[in-house]
Amino acid sequence: MVADIRKLVHAVPFVPFTIHLADGGQVRVPTVDHVAVSPTGGRVIVFADDDTHDILSGLLISRITVDRQPAPHSQS
Repeated sequence: MVADIRKLVHAVPFVPFTIHLADGGQVRVPTVDHVAVSPTGGRVIVFADDDTHDILSGLLISRITVDRQPAPHSQS
């Protein structure tokens, strides 16, 4: 699953997606600026607009759903 997230992060144009967890939780990734993947792929960090964040174990990601529309252009 983390490999799929890496592909989504590098997609042009970026399309928002939601990460679904084994415990039933879900975390939305609205722009490429809101997500980071650790070099080993063991963790995915998703940032909220208020700079809080969720650190997700790659082993607990059960699926990913992708929006149909690209995100509005984010600032780099």
